[in-house]
Amino acid sequence: MKASDLFIRCLEAEGVEYIFGIPGEETSDLIMSLLDSKIKFVLVRHEQAAAFMADMYGRLTQKVGVCLSTLGPGATNLTTGVANANMDRSPILVITGQTDTDFLHKESHQNMDAVAMFKPITKWRWSIRNADSIPEIVRRAFKIALEEKAGAVHLELPQDIAKMESDIKPIKTQQVFRSRPNEELIEKAAKLILESKTPILLVGNGCIRGRPSLYVRKFVEKTGICSMNTFMAKGVISDKSDRHLHTVGIREADHASIAMREADLVIAIGYDLVEYSPKHWNGSLDKKIIHIDFTPAESDTYYPPTIEIAADIEYTMFAILEEIERIRKQDETEEEKQRQYRIPHSDPPELFKTIKREIVWRLERYKNDFSYPIKPEKLVLDVRDALDESDIVISDVGVHKLWIAKIYNTYTPNTCIVPNGFCSMGFSLPAAIAAQLVDPSHKIVVMCGDGGFLMNVQEIETAVRLRLPIIVIVWCDYDYG
Repeated sequence: MKASDLFIRCLEAEGVEYIFGIPGEETSDLIMSLLDSKIKFVLVRHEQAAAFMADMYGRLTQKVGVCLSTLGPGATNLTTGVANANMDRSPILVITGQTDTDFLHKESHQNMDAVAMFKPITKWRWSIRNADSIPEIVRRAFKIALEEKAGAVHLELPQDIAKMESDIKPIKTQQVFRSRPNEELIEKAAKLILESKTPILLVGNGCIRGRPSLYVRKFVEKTGICSMNTFMAKGVISDKSDRHLHTVGIREADHASIAMREADLVIAIGYDLVEYSPKHWNGSLDKKIIHIDFTPAESDTYYPPTIEIAADIEYTMFAILEEIERIRKQDETEEEKQRQYRIPHSDPPELFKTIKREIVWRLERYKNDFSYPIKPEKLVLDVRDALDESDIVISDVGVHKLWIAKIYNTYTPNTCIVPNGFCSMGFSLPAAIAAQLVDPSHKIVVMCGDGGFLMNVQEIETAVRLRLPIIVIVWCDYDYG
């Protein structure tokens, strides 16, 4: 089997559906190998857009999105989109072509060290030098991309290696089971929650990946603890919930931040420091913190967890709930047993109730404002009213992102996408194309500024060619910032 054919067979074994990119002479063997594959190649107008599309595919499917370019300028064009995916924790595979290996040690046309270039913006990168090693290298790349924290990986396939022959077969994928939490830590976490007076849940983007959102919602319902989300975690807990204080991180004095300052315990679930610095809410270092995530807590002066649980989020939330119930049953008096509910925080602090009422009032106050020019709040509210709960809004990066994060009510995960790690302008239009391919039955709406729109406006042609009915709303102020 030709090495390029083997490479494509390995991608098929990993369940790849699309490759987004622009072909070149050095990737011609891979492109020809795709002719006999079910994998669809989506031709874009700029490689950066291909990386953004792979990024969005990874966010929505929790599978690895794939983008491709030729060597040299094709590879350099990918970098912004790759960095965006990596810092926003989207699993993607970047494939770049390369000149023959005989030319790599010397000056040659379009030759540059792409593997070194991708080092600071990927989790792992490799240049393939032997056809027989392709199955192992591809399998490793996919595993690393999907391991928490998810991110970008890069594989380079030189032109002469792609033409080699191999009789090796693809490696079968295997389901990975994440570790369960330590029972002693679960007991300590449950006791700390029961002892707290004003606990609050800080829900981060780790809860978007997989099924943790179901268990986080159940945790809020059973305990009655108030919650808030970061930009990328919108929808993990429905904004309809009377215990949910919406999005935090808009600015220092927003309502959610006020609630955070009053909390004596912060239960940080899937919290990622790239979104929202703990210095903003724990600057005085007076908070007790329970860290719950797939990975250990990052080292930060303002984020010293009292209890640190690095394990499967779903099982951890389930286990803490069970432990809370066990402790309460053990400690109940006969009088307490007569109560209809056994919820630790069935009546949230009065301040949190006031904050929730204030948030709802502020979000709704422009609903019937028909003045001109249209106010940002009114535009966001009207878009929300026009869409079903499961339709998807994708924000670009700019001031408008703050309005969307704050005002756009979100009810299910991954229905309001706000890039908030690397924060690259120009993300939204290419992302919408991938979203519509993934979810053709729902409306996909882009909300972007005129600056961000013009950065990848060429992909309108891609959307039209693919007959994708995406909707683009441009916030036009003829300015940046």
